Amino acid sequence: MDLPVMPPVKPMLARSVAKIPEGMHYEAKWDGFRAIVFRDGAELELGSRTAKPLTRYFPELAAALRERLPDRCVVDGEIVVAREGRLDFDALAERIHPAESRVRALAERTPASFVAFDLLALGDDALTGRPLTERRALLEEALEGVEPPVHLVPATGDVEVARRWFGRFEGAGLDGVVAKPPESTYRPDERAMFKIKHERTADVVVAGYRLHRSGPVVGSLLLGLHDGHGVLQHVGVCAAFTMERRAELVEELEPLRLDDVAGHPWAAWEDAAAHGSARLPGAPSRWSGERDRSWVPLRPELVAEVAYDHMENGARFRHTARFRRWRPDRTPRSCTFAQLEEPVRYDLGEVLGMG
Repeated sequence: MDLPVMPPVKPMLARSVAKIPEGMHYEAKWDGFRAIVFRDGAELELGSRTAKPLTRYFPELAAALRERLPDRCVVDGEIVVAREGRLDFDALAERIHPAESRVRALAERTPASFVAFDLLALGDDALTGRPLTERRALLEEALEGVEPPVHLVPATGDVEVARRWFGRFEGAGLDGVVAKPPESTYRPDERAMFKIKHERTADVVVAGYRLHRSGPVVGSLLLGLHDGHGVLQHVGVCAAFTMERRAELVEELEPLRLDDVAGHPWAAWEDAAAHGSARLPGAPSRWSGERDRSWVPLRPELVAEVAYDHMENGARFRHTARFRRWRPDRTPRSCTFAQLEEPVRYDLGEVLGMG
C-alpha cells in the first residue's frame, strides 16, 4: 500500500456541546464503529478509532468498498448494522468475533454498511490540510451514484434543517447531530468538531458498584430498572466521579453493602448460563477481556437520578449514564421502564437516501 495518507491514522473527534451551533456544516451522528478506509487498488484496510484494523471482521464490507470506492483513496466514516429500519448496535458489536467461521456466518446474517463523511486522500493528493468544504465537494464527486452498502452521509449548512434532523433521526437509532466548522482542516485525534446528543433523565435503583482500578474506591455504580414483572434488570452504569467523591461513596454506601450475594436480584450473574438471557453486572464480554468484572452487591434500596442519551433496544443505557442526584423521595419499586421516553420511529432508509 502506497497512499499519500498512510495507516494508522486516528480519526478527528468531537466534543459535546449543549446546543446546535450556527454557521456550521451539519451531519447526522451515527451509532456504530468509527472507521477510516485505506484503499490502494486491491489492497484495503479498515482502521478503527484506536488505529487497530477491523478488516477481518467485515469481509462483505471490504469487498463492497473495493467495488464502490475510488481506486486510491482514504475515507473517514462509520460502520453500522441496520435491522428493521433502524441501527442495531448490539448486532454490530457481535461482529467482533475471534472465530473465522463465526465471522463468515455473521457477515451473511447481519451484513454491515459504511457511511462515508470525510475524504482524507484521493489519488496522489493528501487532503487533510484542505478545508472541509473542499473535502466534502470532492467526496460527493467521488461517491456520486454510490450504491449500498456504501452511503454518503447526508449533510446541510442550514441550522434549521439540522434541528429538524436532531428531533427526527433518533427514531432511526442515530445519536444526534455533528457540527463541523466549514473551513476546518482534518486534525487527527483532536476534538475539532462538535456533537449534540439527546439527554434525558431517569430514576434508577443503585444495586451495586464496582471498585476503581486505582484502589478501594467506587469506580462505577450499577443501575437497575424494574420490568413489567417486577424484576430488577441491570440497565447500565454511571461513573465519572472525582477521586474524592469515589472515596466518599464507599462510606455512604457501606450501610447497604451485602456480605452475601444470595437473595440479591442479580445473584444469578455467577451462573454463566444466566448470561444467555439477561445482561448481568458480572457478565463477561469480548470488550472487557480479562478485566476484573467483580462487583459489590448493595441492598436495592437507594434511588438516583441519572442523565442518559438513549436506550439500546429499549433495554439498557447505550452509554455510561451521568449521576445527577439522589432521590430519597422515590421508592425503588417506582423505578420502572415505563418512565422512559420512546422516540418516534423513523426509517433509516430515508436518512441514508438523503445522501
